[in-house]
Amino acid sequence: MATDPKALGSHVRRLRRAAGLSQAELAGPDLSPSYVSLVEAGKRTPSTEVLRQFAARLRCDPAELLGHVDHVEVQDVELDLRYAEMALEHGDRDNALRSFRAIQEKAPKTEHPDIWYRAETGIARCLEFSGLLEEAVEHYEGLRQDALRFPDRVASLACVVPLCRCYRELGDLSHAIGLAEGVLNELDALGVPPTLGVVEIASTLVGLYYERGDLSRAVYLASRTIEQAQKIENRRALGAAYWNASVVMNQQGKRADALLLIERALAIYSEGDDERALARLRNAYAGLLLKADQPDAQVVHELLDQAERSLAKSGNNIDLAYCETARSRAQLVLGDPDSAVEHATRALELLGPQHRLEAARALIQLAAAHLALGDHTEAQAACERGALMLEASEAGRQAGLAWGELAEMLEECGEYERALYAYREGMRCMGWRRTRAVGTPSNASTTQV
Repeated sequence: MATDPKALGSHVRRLRRAAGLSQAELAGPDLSPSYVSLVEAGKRTPSTEVLRQFAARLRCDPAELLGHVDHVEVQDVELDLRYAEMALEHGDRDNALRSFRAIQEKAPKTEHPDIWYRAETGIARCLEFSGLLEEAVEHYEGLRQDALRFPDRVASLACVVPLCRCYRELGDLSHAIGLAEGVLNELDALGVPPTLGVVEIASTLVGLYYERGDLSRAVYLASRTIEQAQKIENRRALGAAYWNASVVMNQQGKRADALLLIERALAIYSEGDDERALARLRNAYAGLLLKADQPDAQVVHELLDQAERSLAKSGNNIDLAYCETARSRAQLVLGDPDSAVEHATRALELLGPQHRLEAARALIQLAAAHLALGDHTEAQAACERGALMLEASEAGRQAGLAWGELAEMLEECGEYERALYAYREGMRCMGWRRTRAVGTPSNASTTQV
């Protein structure tokens, strides 16, 4: 038997009047008097949670109100929600996005907050995986703000990692780092013990420090994060910690340690069902193997083939672009610069204008491929664009290295003035500043006599 909204509304009105409450008093802080009016007129069917709030304020047994409600409608919406989440997991982002938005219309925030917030999280993920990062940020930030107001309904920690991920891809490393540091400092002050969520945020921060060039911080936090992950005995947390620590070790030149850590991460992720993360990890592993003196071409190509197949189903344009950049690097190392140019160009096409940080890396890779073909003009143009984009993203160390590569290209072409400028830009990105004013003799005293 379906719910009779008019019968329920009349019953609520009788109980309210008997209790001597106004509609505003029955609404309380979470609802509006107009919503109560619509319920009493039979124009809204409240959720189980709202009916429990009414019962508490009317001082009656919740069963007296819940008995008027048939739960079939809510169960149908929850089933739709599960199907939408499954569609998203299988890469059908467009249908999932339409379903999540339809669910929010059927289950408004005031009546079914749990369902609405799950759908809102789904919308944010759909937008992120579709590459619409700025729109995704708006939804994630909205969820984070609501979590401060309604901590029992929205988990604020669940929004932190995806927000950091979006800000990183948008090239706003400082904001991403500030967000992660702020959350971790707050949890530290509260004495919160390590959990999966805490370790994942810390692992994300390790990667952000690496991107910005703060290697000393990255090394310290990577070691601490591995210790925390081992304490909570969570395989997923440990895998994430190993992965980011491997990236840092590789940047320090500790290739053997980096390989050991990334192989441990691969073993852990292979046990789970996160195909997207496993594919991205295979990309990273292939990149490490390419740094060997004599890389095994067959193993590298197998890893990239596996990653590409998985990402075609469960990834997004950003993931596929990472794969194309890795393919370009592999083709260049293995002696096929023409294919390297094609893959780097494809990566840039997939990324579009929003993804500044990865686009910059793809440009640097494109420059290396053009240089191998002897096309110095194209190589210089791509390298300079990449260096400027890295600098704009506040990835200072990477930008400094890119300027250095450009300077070497210019030197080879005999363009010494431009090469000198590029070297100076690289030194500036690495933290160098003039030690004396222009025009001051190098042996002049700068102390007061």
